[in-house]
Amino acid sequence: MHEMSIAQSIVDILRQEMEKRGLTRLIRATVRFGRLTNTVPEALETGFMAVTAGTPLETAVFELVEIPVRYRCFGCGKEFSPEEPNRLLAPCPHCGEEFGHTVISGKELYIDSIEAE
Repeated sequence: MHEMSIAQSIVDILRQEMEKRGLTRLIRATVRFGRLTNTVPEALETGFMAVTAGTPLETAVFELVEIPVRYRCFGCGKEFSPEEPNRLLAPCPHCGEEFGHTVISGKELYIDSIEAE
């Protein structure tokens, strides 16, 4: 379960940022993740709860926002979101090209915002 190590890394970053700014209470952390990262939101949330249990961060709201998959077609250059983003073949709805698309979004994983005092 790679989500546990991701949760630990997120908590480490949150602690570092809070320490830099002299903050002691985390209210909310928002994390954005791309669909192509194969991150299971429930597992990441469970990992966050496990890593923060018994710490000052355990009362924080942990918000996850999925970033949809977007491609730029290799054939015609148009952007599109595949109907089934987890399929290996994603035919372009404009020209039918199935291979070589550029991923525009869907691979991201980052802390979007931190609310703390």
